[in-house]
Amino acid sequence: MHDNLTHGDCLDVLRSMPDNYVDSIVTDPPYGIKFISKTWDYDVTSQTIWEECLRVLKPGGHLLSFAGSRTQHRMAARIEDSGFEIRDMIVFLYETSTAAQVLIESLSPDQLKLLDATFGNDGMLGWVYGSGFPKTHHALKPAMEPITVARKPFKGSIASNVCVHSTGTLNISKCRIPLADGESPYDYPNGPGGTEPNHMWRGRSKGDGSIAKQGSPDGRWPANFIHDGSNAVLAWFRDSPQQVEISSASRFFYCAKASRKDRGEGNNHPCVKPTELMRYLCRLITPTGGTVLDPFMGSGSTGKAAATEGFCFIGIDREEDYVKIACRRIAAALSTTVRSGGAGKHLDN
Repeated sequence: MHDNLTHGDCLDVLRSMPDNYVDSIVTDPPYGIKFISKTWDYDVTSQTIWEECLRVLKPGGHLLSFAGSRTQHRMAARIEDSGFEIRDMIVFLYETSTAAQVLIESLSPDQLKLLDATFGNDGMLGWVYGSGFPKTHHALKPAMEPITVARKPFKGSIASNVCVHSTGTLNISKCRIPLADGESPYDYPNGPGGTEPNHMWRGRSKGDGSIAKQGSPDGRWPANFIHDGSNAVLAWFRDSPQQVEISSASRFFYCAKASRKDRGEGNNHPCVKPTELMRYLCRLITPTGGTVLDPFMGSGSTGKAAATEGFCFIGIDREEDYVKIACRRIAAALSTTVRSGGAGKHLDN
């Protein structure tokens, strides 16, 4: 297995890669909101770049691309116009950090006006404005990020494409939501549908005329909704403060908890995603032993996740400092994988 981390413009690097080369693409590209005045965030990813991603992806291969809620429509349209099939959208629900809220609350009215005049129109710190801030700050606190699910078209059947390229399907069996200890495969004793055995929460027809009497002991079917398990998010699922997590509807969805270590490891990138989330996404769309591509690698969260899951990884970023951080983070993940008995990989700079 082999990893390749490249410092350079992703369009130039992609054009140097052969056709039908990678198995999946998992990426967190610029959202086009001019985040903290970064030049790399002046616009969403161009259709030209997505066309190159389409070319290097194997037929039937999937693309997962994060986007901002304000520019998701432009991101998805460009992905589709490049030739991808839009298959779905995953929502990652999370609790925003309290650090920025404390900072904003400490500012005087004049300082808030200055901050709004300087950054408000570009959305910087707009995600904290929905948390009890003055209504003159016309923004909502972001609590979710959409992820576009797209697939490269292929000829013939899914079965034949899987035989040739190992791509085209989602890895449902590896991404089921585990049942809690002692929890029945049924969601409720009689299900929300009462005694109706074919209710959507209890299982559907097997296809042979009989009725599935129970869910899978391997866990629930993956949903297009992921949360971080924070207290703030879990509270949204509860009918009452006394409701415990095992009876909360949050258990129907995958929980990708964030770790303090994600923000550590000498990582100063402003847009770090939880490793558990990225591992889940890589696992969902990448065949065993496959190669994951991230054309907007940043600090290497996708690469770290791919290494931990045993996938090969190709990462590209035009910021040299971020490439160095990614190298360290991925190397650390590989070292841990080797010590735990997994297969090691080689890093090229």
